[in-house]
Amino acid sequence: MFTAKANKIFQEVIEEYHKIDSVDQPFNNPYSKDRLLEHLLYRKCWIDTVQWHYEDIIRDPQIDPVEALNLKRQIDASNQDRTDMVEYVDSYFLEKYKDVTVKDDATINTESPAWGIDRLSILTLKIYHMNEEVTRTNASGAHREACQKKLDILLEQREDLSTAIDALLSDIEKGDKYMKVYKQMKMYNDDELNPVLRTQK
Repeated sequence: MFTAKANKIFQEVIEEYHKIDSVDQPFNNPYSKDRLLEHLLYRKCWIDTVQWHYEDIIRDPQIDPVEALNLKRQIDASNQDRTDMVEYVDSYFLEKYKDVTVKDDATINTESPAWGIDRLSILTLKIYHMNEEVTRTNASGAHREACQKKLDILLEQREDLSTAIDALLSDIEKGDKYMKVYKQMKMYNDDELNPVLRTQK
């Protein structure tokens, strides 16, 4: 199943990131572009993992305001990278299924495959960090117990989401569903569409 591969790659990414555990570490994708899907999935989860830690850092109540502003710019750039990667993954699936004969009664899903995969990547990060809390030796027993309950729910959620993504891809492959991808058309990064940026030109 596709999600078995995706979940394995996401786990690889998160474990690799935490060997150094720094948002400033270099990125090295072990999957060449000859293995395009794996390459995209690895890059996608790396972006999510770095951004997860950006979000931790910026919530430091003692953070220097100038540092916080610089970090906000990095988060904005990361969000754009994340959206771009989702669109690259959807482009992969559009190409893969371009010759499928869509049935007359085929329906469209509420989200494209790659946005489901985006949620799966984030879910893997939640599971990793919740498990850290479950096993944190300097936390109280009550804290670890509460986190274990949350972890159990997250694991069930990953199983359900994985099943749903695999079913969607199977339905697309059979022509029972069809893909339609809308570019995000974000406005706040565009010099012409963001009125604040437009006045600075």
